[in-house]
Amino acid sequence: MPTTYRPYMPDQGLLLPMSLSEWLPEDHLAYFISDAVDALDLEAFHARYEGDGRRRQPFDPRMMVKVMIYGYATGVFSSRKMARKLHEDVAFRLLCANNYPAHRTIREFRQLHLKEFSALFVQVVKLAKEAGLVSLGRVGVDGTKIKANASKHKAMSYGRMQDEEARLKREIAGLLKQAESQDQADEDRCGPEDKNGGLPAELTRRADRLKVIEEAKARIEERARQSDKADGRFVDEDGVTRAMSGWRVKRAYGEPEPKAQDNFTDPDSRIMVSGGAFEQCYNAQAAVDEDSRLIVAADLGNVAADNASLLPMVDQIQCNTESQPKMVLADTGYASEAGFLGLESRGIEACIALGGGEKQRAIKSDLPATLRMLRRLHSPEGRVHYRRRKVIPEPVFGWIKQAVGFRSFSLRSIAKVSAEWRLMCTAMNLRRMHRLTWMSA
Repeated sequence: MPTTYRPYMPDQGLLLPMSLSEWLPEDHLAYFISDAVDALDLEAFHARYEGDGRRRQPFDPRMMVKVMIYGYATGVFSSRKMARKLHEDVAFRLLCANNYPAHRTIREFRQLHLKEFSALFVQVVKLAKEAGLVSLGRVGVDGTKIKANASKHKAMSYGRMQDEEARLKREIAGLLKQAESQDQADEDRCGPEDKNGGLPAELTRRADRLKVIEEAKARIEERARQSDKADGRFVDEDGVTRAMSGWRVKRAYGEPEPKAQDNFTDPDSRIMVSGGAFEQCYNAQAAVDEDSRLIVAADLGNVAADNASLLPMVDQIQCNTESQPKMVLADTGYASEAGFLGLESRGIEACIALGGGEKQRAIKSDLPATLRMLRRLHSPEGRVHYRRRKVIPEPVFGWIKQAVGFRSFSLRSIAKVSAEWRLMCTAMNLRRMHRLTWMSA
Protein backbone atom coordinates (compact mmCIF):
# COMPACT_ATOMS: atom_id res chain seq x y z
CA MET A 1 0.00 0.00 0.00
CA PRO A 2 1.58 3.36 -1.00
CA THR A 3 2.39 5.94 1.68
CA THR A 4 -0.05 8.84 1.95
CA TYR A 5 1.54 12.17 2.81
CA ARG A 6 -0.04 15.26 4.20
CA PRO A 7 -0.88 17.82 1.49
CA TYR A 8 2.15 19.87 0.39
CA MET A 9 1.45 22.54 -2.21
CA PRO A 10 3.99 25.37 -1.86
CA ASP A 11 2.53 27.24 -4.87
CA GLN A 12 -1.00 27.24 -3.50
CA GLY A 13 -2.20 30.79 -2.78
CA LEU A 14 -4.19 31.67 0.35
CA LEU A 15 -7.87 32.34 -0.17
CA LEU A 16 -7.99 34.65 2.88
CA PRO A 17 -5.19 36.73 4.44
CA MET A 18 -3.67 35.25 7.59
CA SER A 19 -3.88 37.09 10.90
CA LEU A 20 -0.62 38.15 12.50
CA SER A 21 -1.78 36.52 15.74
CA GLU A 22 -1.60 33.13 14.02
CA TRP A 23 2.04 33.42 12.99
CA LEU A 24 3.58 32.58 16.38
CA PRO A 25 2.55 30.84 19.62
CA GLU A 26 0.57 33.18 21.84
CA ASP A 27 3.27 33.08 24.57
CA HIS A 28 6.10 34.07 22.20
CA LEU A 29 8.67 36.65 23.30
CA ALA A 30 7.81 38.92 20.35
CA TYR A 31 4.23 39.40 21.61
CA PHE A 32 5.48 40.13 25.13
CA ILE A 33 7.97 42.76 23.92
CA SER A 34 5.30 44.33 21.72
CA ASP A 35 2.87 44.62 24.64
CA ALA A 36 5.58 45.88 27.01
CA VAL A 37 6.74 48.61 24.61
CA ASP A 38 3.12 49.70 24.09
CA ALA A 39 2.91 50.17 27.88
CA LEU A 40 6.01 52.41 27.99
CA ASP A 41 6.11 56.16 27.53
CA LEU A 42 7.69 56.79 24.10
CA GLU A 43 6.93 60.49 23.96
CA ALA A 44 10.65 61.32 23.79
CA PHE A 45 11.00 59.18 20.67
CA HIS A 46 8.02 60.87 19.00
CA ALA A 47 9.17 64.39 19.91
CA ARG A 48 11.94 64.31 17.32
CA TYR A 49 9.40 64.00 14.50
CA GLU A 50 6.82 66.51 15.70
CA GLY A 51 6.10 69.85 14.04
CA ASP A 52 7.35 69.20 10.51
CA GLY A 53 4.55 68.18 8.18
CA ARG A 54 6.73 68.63 5.10
CA ARG A 55 8.97 65.64 5.83
CA ARG A 56 8.36 62.24 4.32
CA GLN A 57 6.42 59.95 6.60
CA PRO A 58 8.93 58.42 9.05
CA PHE A 59 8.59 54.91 10.43
CA ASP A 60 6.57 54.67 13.62
CA PRO A 61 8.99 54.86 16.60
CA ARG A 62 6.99 52.16 18.39
CA MET A 63 7.80 49.70 15.62
CA MET A 64 11.47 50.71 15.53
CA VAL A 65 11.85 50.36 19.31
CA LYS A 66 10.20 46.92 19.28
CA VAL A 67 12.46 45.69 16.48
CA MET A 68 15.58 47.08 18.17
CA ILE A 69 14.80 45.58 21.59
CA TYR A 70 13.76 42.21 20.15
CA GLY A 71 16.97 42.15 18.11
CA TYR A 72 19.14 42.70 21.19
CA ALA A 73 17.08 40.18 23.18
CA THR A 74 17.68 37.46 20.56
CA GLY A 75 21.29 38.13 19.63
CA VAL A 76 20.83 40.33 16.55
CA PHE A 77 22.85 43.52 17.08
CA SER A 78 23.87 44.54 13.57
CA SER A 79 21.58 46.93 11.68
CA ARG A 80 22.22 44.96 8.48
CA LYS A 81 21.19 41.70 10.13
CA MET A 82 18.08 43.34 11.58
CA ALA A 83 17.09 44.63 8.13
CA ARG A 84 17.52 41.14 6.71
CA LYS A 85 15.56 39.54 9.56
CA LEU A 86 12.61 41.85 8.79
CA HIS A 87 12.18 39.88 5.55
CA GLU A 88 13.22 36.41 6.69
CA ASP A 89 12.22 35.97 10.35
CA VAL A 90 8.57 35.49 11.34
CA ALA A 91 8.92 37.25 14.71
CA PHE A 92 10.63 40.28 13.17
CA ARG A 93 7.98 40.43 10.43
CA LEU A 94 5.25 40.37 13.04
CA LEU A 95 6.83 43.27 14.92
CA CYS A 96 7.46 45.38 11.82
CA ALA A 97 3.93 44.74 10.43
CA ASN A 98 4.88 45.15 6.75
CA ASN A 99 7.33 47.98 7.44
CA TYR A 100 10.80 47.29 6.09
CA PRO A 101 13.29 50.02 7.08
CA ALA A 102 16.70 49.78 5.46
CA HIS A 103 19.76 49.04 7.57
CA ARG A 104 20.82 52.70 7.37
CA THR A 105 17.46 53.75 8.81
CA ILE A 106 17.82 51.26 11.67
CA ARG A 107 21.38 52.39 12.35
CA GLU A 108 20.47 56.09 12.33
CA PHE A 109 17.44 55.50 14.57
CA ARG A 110 19.65 53.82 17.17
CA GLN A 111 22.27 56.59 17.02
CA LEU A 112 19.71 59.40 17.14
CA HIS A 113 17.85 58.00 20.16
CA LEU A 114 20.66 56.77 22.41
CA LYS A 115 19.53 59.03 25.25
CA GLU A 116 15.94 57.81 24.88
CA PHE A 117 17.02 54.15 24.90
CA SER A 118 18.93 54.78 28.15
CA ALA A 119 15.77 56.22 29.71
CA LEU A 120 13.79 53.12 28.62
CA PHE A 121 15.95 51.01 30.93
CA VAL A 122 14.67 52.94 33.95
CA GLN A 123 11.07 52.64 32.73
CA VAL A 124 11.38 48.87 32.41
CA VAL A 125 12.88 48.57 35.92
CA LYS A 126 10.00 50.62 37.35
CA LEU A 127 7.52 48.46 35.40
CA ALA A 128 9.03 45.31 36.90
CA LYS A 129 8.92 46.87 40.38
CA GLU A 130 5.24 47.76 40.00
CA ALA A 131 4.52 44.23 38.80
CA GLY A 132 6.04 42.84 42.02
CA LEU A 133 8.95 41.12 40.25
CA VAL A 134 11.69 43.06 42.08
CA SER A 135 12.10 42.38 45.81
CA LEU A 136 15.53 43.98 46.52
CA GLY A 137 16.26 41.49 49.28
CA ARG A 138 19.83 40.78 48.23
CA VAL A 139 21.40 42.60 45.28
CA GLY A 140 24.63 41.51 43.64
CA VAL A 141 26.86 44.15 42.07
CA ASP A 142 29.51 43.06 39.60
CA GLY A 143 31.28 44.13 36.43
CA THR A 144 32.32 42.40 33.23
CA LYS A 145 34.73 43.43 30.51
CA ILE A 146 33.14 43.71 27.06
CA LYS A 147 35.21 44.31 23.94
CA ALA A 148 35.09 47.71 22.31
CA ASN A 149 34.47 48.20 18.61
CA ALA A 150 38.20 48.69 18.13
CA SER A 151 41.27 46.51 17.76
CA LYS A 152 44.02 46.52 20.36
CA HIS A 153 46.46 46.60 17.45
CA LYS A 154 45.22 50.13 16.69
CA ALA A 155 46.55 51.33 20.06
CA MET A 156 49.97 52.87 20.68
CA SER A 157 51.91 53.68 23.83
CA TYR A 158 53.01 57.21 24.70
CA GLY A 159 56.68 56.26 24.39
CA ARG A 160 56.11 54.75 20.96
CA MET A 161 54.16 57.85 19.91
CA GLN A 162 57.13 60.06 20.80
CA ASP A 163 59.43 57.90 18.67
CA GLU A 164 56.97 57.81 15.77
CA GLU A 165 56.41 61.57 15.97
CA ALA A 166 60.14 62.26 15.73
CA ARG A 167 60.57 59.78 12.87
CA LEU A 168 57.65 61.19 10.87
CA LYS A 169 58.89 64.75 11.32
CA ARG A 170 62.29 63.74 9.97
CA GLU A 171 60.71 61.95 7.01
CA ILE A 172 58.39 64.88 6.27
CA ALA A 173 61.32 67.29 6.34
CA GLY A 174 63.22 65.03 3.94
CA LEU A 175 60.25 64.70 1.60
CA LEU A 176 59.67 68.46 1.63
CA LYS A 177 63.29 69.05 0.71
CA GLN A 178 63.02 66.43 -2.04
CA ALA A 179 59.78 67.99 -3.34
CA GLU A 180 61.39 71.45 -3.43
CA SER A 181 64.33 70.09 -5.41
CA GLN A 182 61.97 68.33 -7.84
CA ASP A 183 59.86 71.50 -8.26
CA GLN A 184 62.98 73.53 -9.01
CA ALA A 185 64.16 70.95 -11.56
CA ASP A 186 60.73 70.91 -13.25
CA GLU A 187 60.68 74.72 -13.35
CA ASP A 188 64.14 74.87 -14.90
CA ARG A 189 63.11 72.33 -17.53
CA CYS A 190 59.50 73.32 -18.35
CA GLY A 191 59.08 76.85 -17.07
CA PRO A 192 57.33 78.29 -14.01
CA GLU A 193 53.80 77.43 -15.19
CA ASP A 194 54.23 73.65 -15.19
CA LYS A 195 53.34 72.97 -11.56
CA ASN A 196 50.80 70.42 -10.41
CA GLY A 197 50.06 72.42 -7.25
CA GLY A 198 49.74 69.31 -5.05
CA LEU A 199 51.83 67.53 -2.41
CA PRO A 200 53.39 64.13 -3.10
CA ALA A 201 51.21 61.22 -1.92
CA GLU A 202 53.91 59.96 0.48
CA LEU A 203 54.14 63.39 2.10
CA THR A 204 50.37 63.64 2.53
CA ARG A 205 50.18 60.17 4.06
CA ARG A 206 52.90 60.90 6.61
CA ALA A 207 51.41 64.29 7.46
CA ASP A 208 48.01 62.69 8.12
CA ARG A 209 49.56 60.03 10.35
CA LEU A 210 51.55 62.65 12.24
CA LYS A 211 48.35 64.58 12.92
CA VAL A 212 46.62 61.45 14.28
CA ILE A 213 49.56 60.68 16.57
CA GLU A 214 49.74 64.28 17.84
CA GLU A 215 46.02 64.20 18.69
CA ALA A 216 46.44 60.88 20.52
CA LYS A 217 49.43 62.29 22.46
CA ALA A 218 47.34 65.30 23.49
CA ARG A 219 44.59 63.00 24.82
CA ILE A 220 47.07 60.96 26.88
CA GLU A 221 48.68 64.11 28.28
CA GLU A 222 45.30 65.54 29.24
CA ARG A 223 44.40 62.30 31.04
CA ALA A 224 47.73 62.45 32.90
CA ARG A 225 47.04 66.05 34.00
CA GLN A 226 43.55 65.13 35.19
CA SER A 227 44.90 62.12 37.07
CA ASP A 228 47.63 64.17 38.78
CA LYS A 229 45.06 66.81 39.72
CA ALA A 230 42.71 64.19 41.20
CA ASP A 231 45.63 62.66 43.18
CA GLY A 232 46.48 66.06 44.68
CA ARG A 233 49.89 66.40 43.04
CA PHE A 234 51.33 69.90 42.66
CA VAL A 235 54.40 71.77 41.40
CA ASP A 236 56.34 73.69 44.08
CA GLU A 237 58.20 76.98 43.70
CA ASP A 238 61.30 75.21 42.36
CA GLY A 239 59.28 73.47 39.64
CA VAL A 240 59.44 70.07 41.38
CA THR A 241 56.37 67.82 41.22
CA ARG A 242 55.25 66.62 44.64
CA ALA A 243 52.56 64.28 45.89
CA MET A 244 49.80 65.39 48.27
CA SER A 245 52.00 64.22 51.17
CA GLY A 246 54.79 66.55 50.02
CA TRP A 247 57.13 63.79 48.84
CA ARG A 248 58.94 64.44 45.58
CA VAL A 249 57.59 62.59 42.54
CA LYS A 250 60.00 61.46 39.86
CA ARG A 251 57.55 61.97 37.00
CA ALA A 252 56.85 65.60 36.03
CA TYR A 253 53.35 66.97 36.58
CA GLY A 254 51.06 66.00 33.70
CA GLU A 255 53.70 63.83 32.01
CA PRO A 256 52.26 60.44 31.03
CA GLU A 257 53.95 57.14 31.74
CA PRO A 258 55.73 55.75 28.65
CA LYS A 259 53.39 52.72 28.73
CA ALA A 260 50.19 54.82 28.74
CA GLN A 261 48.20 53.95 25.64
CA ASP A 262 45.57 55.48 23.38
CA ASN A 263 43.49 53.80 20.70
CA PHE A 264 43.14 55.51 17.34
CA THR A 265 39.77 53.86 16.52
CA ASP A 266 37.97 54.39 19.84
CA PRO A 267 40.01 56.70 22.10
CA ASP A 268 37.63 56.19 25.04
CA SER A 269 38.27 52.43 25.24
CA ARG A 270 41.12 50.96 27.31
CA ILE A 271 43.28 47.83 27.36
CA MET A 272 41.80 45.44 29.95
CA VAL A 273 42.01 41.74 30.75
CA SER A 274 39.05 39.91 29.19
CA GLY A 275 38.86 36.14 28.98
CA GLY A 276 42.45 35.80 30.15
CA ALA A 277 43.82 38.06 27.38
CA PHE A 278 44.48 41.76 26.96
CA GLU A 279 41.75 43.34 24.81
CA GLN A 280 40.42 46.79 23.98
CA CYS A 281 37.43 46.92 26.34
CA TYR A 282 34.94 48.78 28.48
CA ASN A 283 33.96 47.84 32.04
CA ALA A 284 30.20 47.16 32.11
CA GLN A 285 28.52 47.27 35.54
CA ALA A 286 25.23 45.68 36.61
CA ALA A 287 23.29 45.35 39.87
CA VAL A 288 21.07 42.25 39.86
CA ASP A 289 18.12 41.44 42.10
CA GLU A 290 18.51 37.97 43.63
CA ASP A 291 14.92 36.69 43.41
CA SER A 292 14.11 37.78 39.86
CA ARG A 293 17.60 38.01 38.28
CA LEU A 294 16.52 41.36 36.84
CA ILE A 295 19.09 44.12 36.31
CA VAL A 296 18.02 47.04 38.51
CA ALA A 297 21.00 49.32 37.78
CA ALA A 298 23.45 49.49 34.88
CA ASP A 299 26.49 51.64 34.24
CA LEU A 300 29.66 51.58 32.16
CA GLY A 301 33.16 53.03 32.42
CA ASN A 302 36.61 52.78 30.89
CA VAL A 303 38.49 52.07 34.14
CA ALA A 304 39.30 48.42 34.81
CA ALA A 305 38.98 48.77 38.61
CA ASP A 306 35.51 48.44 40.13
CA ASN A 307 35.80 50.14 43.55
CA ALA A 308 34.72 53.59 42.36
CA SER A 309 31.47 52.12 40.97
CA LEU A 310 30.02 50.80 44.24
CA LEU A 311 28.27 53.90 45.59
CA PRO A 312 27.05 55.17 42.17
CA MET A 313 25.48 51.77 41.52
CA VAL A 314 23.78 51.73 44.95
CA ASP A 315 22.45 55.26 44.38
CA GLN A 316 21.18 54.26 40.95
CA ILE A 317 19.31 51.30 42.46
CA GLN A 318 17.45 53.64 44.80
CA CYS A 319 16.78 56.12 41.98
CA ASN A 320 15.44 53.45 39.60
CA THR A 321 13.32 51.53 42.10
CA GLU A 322 12.62 54.22 44.75
CA SER A 323 13.71 51.65 47.34
CA GLN A 324 16.92 50.62 49.05
CA PRO A 325 18.29 47.08 48.85
CA LYS A 326 18.37 45.20 52.13
CA MET A 327 21.78 43.65 51.40
CA VAL A 328 24.46 44.47 48.80
CA LEU A 329 26.93 41.76 47.80
CA ALA A 330 30.13 42.39 45.84
CA ASP A 331 33.60 40.93 45.37
CA THR A 332 36.88 42.33 46.61
CA GLY A 333 37.22 44.66 43.62
CA TYR A 334 34.62 46.95 45.24
CA ALA A 335 36.30 47.12 48.65
CA SER A 336 37.34 50.54 49.91
CA GLU A 337 37.06 52.45 53.17
CA ALA A 338 35.22 55.31 51.42
CA GLY A 339 32.73 52.88 49.91
CA PHE A 340 32.03 51.18 53.24
CA LEU A 341 31.52 54.52 54.98
CA GLY A 342 29.16 55.60 52.19
CA LEU A 343 27.05 52.46 52.61
CA GLU A 344 26.90 52.95 56.38
CA SER A 345 25.79 56.57 55.97
CA ARG A 346 22.99 55.34 53.68
CA GLY A 347 21.92 52.69 56.18
CA ILE A 348 22.57 49.82 53.77
CA GLU A 349 24.03 46.51 54.92
CA ALA A 350 26.63 44.88 52.71
CA CYS A 351 28.96 41.91 52.46
CA ILE A 352 31.93 42.84 50.31
CA ALA A 353 35.01 40.64 50.17
CA LEU A 354 38.32 42.00 51.45
CA GLY A 355 40.57 39.34 49.97
CA GLY A 356 42.15 36.58 52.00
CA GLY A 357 45.30 35.78 53.95
CA GLU A 358 47.86 38.59 53.81
CA LYS A 359 45.32 41.15 52.56
CA GLN A 360 43.15 40.72 55.64
CA ARG A 361 46.12 40.78 58.01
CA ALA A 362 47.31 44.01 56.37
CA ILE A 363 44.13 45.94 57.28
CA LYS A 364 45.10 48.91 59.41
CA SER A 365 43.37 49.92 62.63
CA ASP A 366 42.67 53.40 61.20
CA LEU A 367 40.14 51.88 58.77
CA PRO A 368 37.17 51.35 61.12
CA ALA A 369 34.56 50.67 58.41
CA THR A 370 36.83 48.05 56.81
CA LEU A 371 37.34 46.35 60.18
CA ARG A 372 33.57 46.26 60.73
CA MET A 373 33.16 44.69 57.28
CA LEU A 374 35.78 42.08 58.18
CA ARG A 375 33.88 41.13 61.36
CA ARG A 376 30.62 40.87 59.40
CA LEU A 377 32.21 38.60 56.79
CA HIS A 378 33.54 36.29 59.52
CA SER A 379 30.18 36.04 61.27
CA PRO A 380 27.92 33.04 60.48
CA GLU A 381 25.24 35.34 59.03
CA GLY A 382 27.79 37.15 56.87
CA ARG A 383 29.14 33.89 55.46
CA VAL A 384 25.60 32.82 54.52
CA HIS A 385 25.00 36.11 52.71
CA TYR A 386 28.30 36.18 50.87
CA ARG A 387 27.94 32.61 49.57
CA ARG A 388 25.06 33.91 47.42
CA ARG A 389 27.20 36.50 45.62
CA LYS A 390 28.38 34.39 42.69
CA VAL A 391 24.94 33.02 41.86
CA ILE A 392 23.28 36.44 41.46
CA PRO A 393 25.08 38.54 38.82
CA GLU A 394 27.20 35.85 37.16
CA PRO A 395 24.26 33.99 35.50
CA VAL A 396 23.05 37.29 34.01
CA PHE A 397 26.46 37.98 32.47
CA GLY A 398 26.42 34.39 31.21
CA TRP A 399 23.07 34.94 29.48
CA ILE A 400 24.31 38.17 27.90
CA LYS A 401 27.66 36.86 26.68
CA GLN A 402 27.00 33.18 26.00
CA ALA A 403 23.28 32.67 25.40
CA VAL A 404 22.67 35.92 23.50
CA GLY A 405 26.22 36.37 22.21
CA PHE A 406 26.78 40.01 23.18
CA ARG A 407 30.59 40.07 23.48
CA SER A 408 31.43 43.26 21.62
CA PHE A 409 29.86 46.70 21.33
CA SER A 410 28.67 47.98 17.95
CA LEU A 411 29.16 51.68 18.73
CA ARG A 412 32.17 53.80 19.66
CA SER A 413 32.85 56.44 22.37
CA ILE A 414 31.91 56.01 26.01
CA ALA A 415 28.66 57.98 25.72
CA LYS A 416 27.31 55.82 22.88
CA VAL A 417 28.58 52.58 24.37
CA SER A 418 26.93 53.39 27.73
CA ALA A 419 23.59 53.81 25.97
CA GLU A 420 24.10 50.55 24.07
CA TRP A 421 24.85 48.72 27.34
CA ARG A 422 21.60 50.00 28.86
CA LEU A 423 19.75 48.96 25.68
CA MET A 424 21.21 45.47 26.12
CA CYS A 425 20.13 45.42 29.78
CA THR A 426 16.63 46.58 28.80
CA ALA A 427 16.34 43.74 26.30
CA MET A 428 17.59 41.18 28.85
CA ASN A 429 15.15 42.45 31.49
CA LEU A 430 12.19 42.10 29.13
CA ARG A 431 13.36 38.65 28.14
CA ARG A 432 13.62 37.67 31.80
CA MET A 433 10.24 39.26 32.64
CA HIS A 434 8.68 37.22 29.83
CA ARG A 435 10.16 34.09 31.36
CA LEU A 436 8.99 35.00 34.87
CA THR A 437 5.42 35.71 33.76
CA TRP A 438 5.38 32.48 31.76
CA MET A 439 6.58 30.51 34.80
CA SER A 440 3.96 32.09 37.05
CA ALA A 441 1.11 31.53 34.58
